[in-house]
Amino acid sequence: MNRTIGLMIAAVALCAVAHAQPTRDDALAAMRAASTFYHQQVSTHGGYVWRVSGDFALRMGEAHTDEHTVWVQPPGTTEVGLAFMDAYYATGEHIYLDIAVDAAHALVQGQLVSGGWYYSIFFDPAKRAEWSYRVDAPADRLGPAPADPEGEGWHLWRQRKEKGNITILDDNNSASAIRLLAQVDQALEFGDSAIHETAMYALDAIATAQYPVGAWGHNYCRYPNRPPSEERYPIIPASIPLSPPESWPNAWNGCYFINDNVTPDVCRAYLEAWTVYGDERYLRVAQKAGVFLLLAQMPEPQPAWCQQYDENMQPVWDRKFEPPAITGHESQGVMEALLRLYRYTGQRKYLDPIPRAIEYLRASLRDDGRLARFCELGTNRPIYFTEDYKLTYSDADVPDHYGFAFDSRLDSIEAEYDRLAATPRDQLLAPRPAELTGELATRVELIIAALDGRGAWGQEGRLKGYKVEQTSGVIDSQTFVDNIRALCEFVQATQ
Repeated sequence: MNRTIGLMIAAVALCAVAHAQPTRDDALAAMRAASTFYHQQVSTHGGYVWRVSGDFALRMGEAHTDEHTVWVQPPGTTEVGLAFMDAYYATGEHIYLDIAVDAAHALVQGQLVSGGWYYSIFFDPAKRAEWSYRVDAPADRLGPAPADPEGEGWHLWRQRKEKGNITILDDNNSASAIRLLAQVDQALEFGDSAIHETAMYALDAIATAQYPVGAWGHNYCRYPNRPPSEERYPIIPASIPLSPPESWPNAWNGCYFINDNVTPDVCRAYLEAWTVYGDERYLRVAQKAGVFLLLAQMPEPQPAWCQQYDENMQPVWDRKFEPPAITGHESQGVMEALLRLYRYTGQRKYLDPIPRAIEYLRASLRDDGRLARFCELGTNRPIYFTEDYKLTYSDADVPDHYGFAFDSRLDSIEAEYDRLAATPRDQLLAPRPAELTGELATRVELIIAALDGRGAWGQEGRLKGYKVEQTSGVIDSQTFVDNIRALCEFVQATQ
């Protein structure tokens, strides 16, 4: 729930103001108005960014951008497109599918020769020429990679070809693109060749980048190429390094990434692709990722997960504020991924690590009930970083660009574990009916009331980093996505 709507609900409850429950027709009308506005006024080239100013003069993804650029990375094009697909599933109205198709075609234009997507897609011809977009060149544009993917020739080839061809798996970037393309492809009954071929190419390419142990890295830039070799990247369980560097070694040594849910997110994309296309290869890729998630659980007495591991399956530094440590935040994402794997496969091994991880993480909660992102190996003390990136045991002076503490989802994870453990295997993928609660009805009432005459959910504030006076407020994609999904839930609960 976005913070603005949450505070409004709290205010209503405190004031005990009686409200008439919104109707299903009210929610449908609001959904149509908001979606039409977002598609016609906020979209560019069929895609979306994270935020625009209320007068549309300024645009941002993770960085400043312009009207010739869309953002792939959630909550940009992929997440907005997936919200439109949720609206299509909830209502059956083709207006939402048509809008999602536009977003999928923006992704078609941004697919790289390496198979996935960079954080953003450029449509300005001069900028576009700097990138190896697949639609602008044959698939062999980069030429074949050298035979030895670890030799000097490969590194020279990479230096020559890397720019403009970097598939980003971080931050649910390329995984969410696959999910949107697959959903749209299925809804169109696989009749749009551009969307279908883009999905197929991405699924083949990103599978090739999977390490033998089942993990993926933050990014890659080569395809086609041989998969990484098991000789160099052995399949072994995680272990604690004997003497990890006490400070950032000014190098990136990790190859297996859980940081920002990289491997769990890609795993989810392949599970969903398996259900859409029925291709057992995609299930095998997802199950291989499951092998990694099982092997990556650290030994007692800290049986959770770390952000990144090297080829010896030992936690390592990534950035200067991401140390080798147990991570409370990403460990929750891993457990949710294991629950998902169990739902799709019915294999009990995916449930087995969860109880001991929950018990350990509950014992590691901070005094405020939240989880520290990092707990020190061995001592289990929460660790943080100061504004000048010095490791500390206090959160009094942390940078504001990075989350060092997160809300616990342990109760909901444990409840889902209990539910799945008691569910017959043939019912694991059965959809759960939406439930109409007083909280949902109140939230939807406030969402509808917040919609302005244009069909926008405008917010006060300004776009971070722009050094200009801005009085028109902000239109935020995450707010749009959250509100559309709440309306979808209400529509489904009231039908």
